[in-house]
Amino acid sequence: MMILVAGPYRSGTNDDPALIEANVKAMTDTALKIYRMGHLPVLGEWFALPLIEAAGSEAVGDCIFNELFHPVALRLIQHCDAVLRIGGPSTGADEMIKAGISYGKRIFYDLREIPPL
Repeated sequence: MMILVAGPYRSGTNDDPALIEANVKAMTDTALKIYRMGHLPVLGEWFALPLIEAAGSEAVGDCIFNELFHPVALRLIQHCDAVLRIGGPSTGADEMIKAGISYGKRIFYDLREIPPL
């Protein structure tokens, strides 16, 4: 399965780059575990952040960032088989779960729910 890892990005960080980086690391570490289970993990950030940079965003949360960040992940979910929700409170990650449900994707809330290959 291709599984989108949805977790906090900015939530609880006050846009502190070190805390945002820690959130991305948590998602990436989870992605590695999914990969080792035999699946293909993806993060919306892997797709959105290079596009945001190329489009000339100057700050997290600026117009360009907002134009691309969640919309890219929402488009990506359409190509995934499932969504895994990790981490603490996050409006964006919850939005990814709602989108996954609306697209009929499998939704997981714990790695142990994902069947290994």
